[in-house]
Amino acid sequence: GKGGKGGKAPASKKTPQSRSSRAGLQFPVGRVHRFLKQRVTPKQRVGATAAVYTAAILEYLTAEVLELAGNAAKDLKVKRVTPRHLLLAIRGDEELDSLIKATIASGGVIPHIHKSLFAKKG
Repeated sequence: GKGGKGGKAPASKKTPQSRSSRAGLQFPVGRVHRFLKQRVTPKQRVGATAAVYTAAILEYLTAEVLELAGNAAKDLKVKRVTPRHLLLAIRGDEELDSLIKATIASGGVIPHIHKSLFAKKG
């Protein structure tokens, strides 16, 4: 008959692994998923891969902006990234400039003097 000796192999206890580490991301996939679920109507569902994809996009954009801002800070020979460096990085990159249309607090303005304002020679 059906003996009780076989059974299942003892379940190996795997340590829980975050969805961020599974996806190889730094941004929190679980938190992004929670925020996505808050933004849809209660009847709608949010797929698990949507959170991973969104977190990956956010991480990429953050890394891109921070790299450019770090380069701007390095050009000005300082070690700390300030809002000014963020503004210079975003407005200096054509694609980021079209994407981010927000005003950056304490960012200042892009240096620009119109040609007609320069003194005439002669």
